[in-house]
Order: sequence, then structure tokens, then C-alpha cells
Amino acid sequence: MPFAAVRKILRKDMPARALMFSGTGSDVGKSLIVAGLCRLFANRGTRVVPFKPQNMSNNAAVTADGGEIGRAQALQARAARVAPSVHMNPVLLKPQSETGAQIIVQGRMAGSAGAREFQTKKRDLMSAVLGSFARLKADADLILVEGAGSASEINLRANDIANIGFARAADVPVVLIGDIDRGGVIASLVGTKHVLDPGDAAMIRGFIVNKMRGDASLFADGMAAIERLTQWVPIGLVPYFDEARKLPAEDALGLRDLLKSCSSERVGKLMIAVPMLPRISNFDDLDPLRNEPNVSVELVDRGRPIPADTDLILLPGSKATIDDLAVLRAEGWDIDIKAHVRRGGRVLGLCGGYQMLGKYISDPHGIEGPARSVEALGLLDVETELGSEKRLANVEGTLYASGAAFTGYEMHVGKTTGSDLDRPFLTFTDGRHDGAVSRNGRVAGCYVHGLFSSDAARAAFLSKLGTEPSGESYEALVDGVLDRLAEHLAEHIDIDCLLTLAR
Repeated sequence: MPFAAVRKILRKDMPARALMFSGTGSDVGKSLIVAGLCRLFANRGTRVVPFKPQNMSNNAAVTADGGEIGRAQALQARAARVAPSVHMNPVLLKPQSETGAQIIVQGRMAGSAGAREFQTKKRDLMSAVLGSFARLKADADLILVEGAGSASEINLRANDIANIGFARAADVPVVLIGDIDRGGVIASLVGTKHVLDPGDAAMIRGFIVNKMRGDASLFADGMAAIERLTQWVPIGLVPYFDEARKLPAEDALGLRDLLKSCSSERVGKLMIAVPMLPRISNFDDLDPLRNEPNVSVELVDRGRPIPADTDLILLPGSKATIDDLAVLRAEGWDIDIKAHVRRGGRVLGLCGGYQMLGKYISDPHGIEGPARSVEALGLLDVETELGSEKRLANVEGTLYASGAAFTGYEMHVGKTTGSDLDRPFLTFTDGRHDGAVSRNGRVAGCYVHGLFSSDAARAAFLSKLGTEPSGESYEALVDGVLDRLAEHLAEHIDIDCLLTLAR
């Protein structure tokens, strides 16, 4: 649609329009489609912003005002060419156990709750969700809303703030997305219509079938059947977008899928092994590394040893450091890590992974569960005490050893002390230091996430490991993929129809 036509529909003297994209399930491509549409409308001169009422992810980003939101919404904001705001994801759940999570409300920690307890808390969070939505509407032409999980979770409907519950409260029409790649997409879409309350089903106005592989004409009758059985408008049959693998994964499930092929492409590459701990967080730290042509990043699943030919073991962030450390020991990975260091291998810990490398981790206030103190790996002469205050800040500086510049962010609880801090890993622009390096120089850690998104820092780090960096700009790579995603969606989605449905 030409720019003038978009502006005619989205008149500046009219309130912002909004449209919600819900899914038949998790990982159907909601985040990606919203990101692509954000870039598409931004490229056409529209003031578009993303919004996700409730997200569940340990992959988070720091906003300019010192809050945190889901990493997917930060990517969508980037796609929209607007600064990320805590109001784009007013409720963020960060899982700490199989049944409990930390609750972040408008960017700030607001306590923790078990899964059942949270269901009753949700009714009190709707006001914050609607308040954030109203703030975004005041300064936008178009708001693209992303649902969470499945729109058909009628067992959780009573206090829903993430899907149709929000849509009805805010009077936002819904487009339902189904994933044909996983099979059963007709039943998933049609079944959603039939299990929903009629009032909820009436909020859904159209549907998209995503991740089509092969000859799209073979599913023409399928699209017609879904339209006939639901009375929803068919908005697009979107072919699988392979370059999505170059973008940050929203959750650990997506990350695992992205890295499945790495182990078969290891010959001649720097091998980085990442133990797949249950509460892995901020794993977008891996994205710039896995996009390097001379680097192979391999997630090591539970039940497998860390490969002996590993060059670097990377311990990523964790939402439950002490519990993840216990899993690391139960898997025997602590033995593998220490043997790796004895052989001359290198280890890098980021945030929670950094804390694990020290001598002790203490939690006197019960931040991660019962108050306790545990022995850590002892590879760095430091120890950490977890505290109640979370450090949230965007930072910049240089790698201490090379002087290579970086930008990144801090998102952690705890203070680390010890003699190895005398050999810091990073220097901030204000002169402060962060991180520690062992006496033999083979083990290091720091609290900063996002280091490797900085081309100079990534190149210096890889060069020190004996690998030739690509010299490519990671940020330019991401922006290029977002532009091509926007073009992909423009070709396969009825954009005029989307704007007509939005209100």
C-alpha cells in the first residue's frame, strides 16, 4: 500500500488504531510477524508501536528508563524504529521454577508467585496493562498487539490479560495465526473458533497461516475450508521465512531449534559449548556468535557430556543461579568444565554463569528460594552474595585486555567480591570495572549482557581465541533481516485488509 493510502486510513486527527495477533499455540510465529509488520509500517512512514500485555520469558531487555521488558518486544520496537518502553510489555513473567515465576510490572520487580497464585493476581494487573496500552495509543498511529501462548486456553480465560481477555477489555480486533509446519493447522484454527465463548470468538476477524513450505497452491482449498468453517477473513498464507534463524530467539525452545544444525557444521570452526541449564536467561548473548561463519555454537543437552574438542565453554545467564548450578553438578558438567580448563581450554561466564565460576554463592535473603549458601565451581577467586535490589542499566566501555569498545546492559541481583576482580574483564566509560579473570587467564566472567553485539568487542574476543572474525556488522545484519521480513510479509499478507480490520 502506498504511503499516502496508509496515511489516509491512519489519520493523525484520529485515535491510534490497534490490531491483536494471537496464536493457536506457542511458537507459531506471532513475535516474528509482529516484528515484520512493525518494520513494514515504519518503512512506510507510520508511527507504529508493538505491545504485548503479558509475556513469559527469561530473555529480557533493559529500556532507557531502567526497566525491563521481553526481548521480543525490544526487537519489535527496533523494527518499528522506536525506543523500547516498559509500557510495550507491562507484565513480564520470568520463570524461576517449574511452577513459579518472578513478576515484572511496568519494568519493575513486583514479587513472585506460583502458577496457581498468579491466576488470581492477574485480575489486579489488568489496570496496569490497560494503562500502558493507553499511554502508547496517545503517541502512535498504529499499535500491533501480540498475544501470548494460545488463544484457546479456555481453562485460563476467567482472568485472562494476555489474549482475548485483553482484546475485549480494550476493544481490539484479533487476527489468529496458525502454524502449518507443525501440522493440524486446519483443526487448530477451526477448533479455536468452536471452543471459545461466542463473544470471544467474535473478536477474531481474520486468520493467517504461517510457515508454509513447498507449493502454496496445494493449500488453497485448506484456506477456503478454514474461511468457510470460521467465517473469518483469510489474510495470508505466509511461506516459511528461513532468515528468521538469524534473529534473536524469543525463548529457549526457539533457541534449541535454531542451533540444531550447528553440530553437523563444526569442521574447521571455533567450537563454543553452552550447557543447556533449565533456567537459562538472556541467551541472545549467543546470537552474534552463532551468526559468525567461523564459529559453531552447540547447546549441550542434559544427559550428554561437554564435547572434549570444545574450544570455549560459555556459561550463560540464569534466572535461578543456585538451582542451575545444582543441575550443572548433577549432570557432571562441573567435572567436564574443570577437565577442559586443565587441558588449556577457556571458560567465559556471563551474569549467572559468572557467579557460578566463583567459590561461593550465598542467598541470605532467599531471593531464589530458601536462604542458603552453596559452594560454586571455584575457577575464579570471587564469591557472590545475592541481594534484593536488581541492577538494571545500559552500559558501555571497553574490554580491559584489548581496549575494544562495547555496549551492553546489566540485569542482575548480587554483588561479587574477591581478589580476581583485580584483573577485570571490562572497563566502563565512567572508569568502573566489571568482571574477573583467573590468574592463568583461561577463565573469565562479567555481569554485562550484549557484549558480542558490538562488532569490535566480538572481533577482539574471537581473535584472542585464534579465530578470524567475519568483520560484518551484527546490527546491520539484524536490520537487513527485518527489512527482508517486511518485504516477505508485504508479498504474502493482505496489508489493506489488516488496516481495515484495525480499530
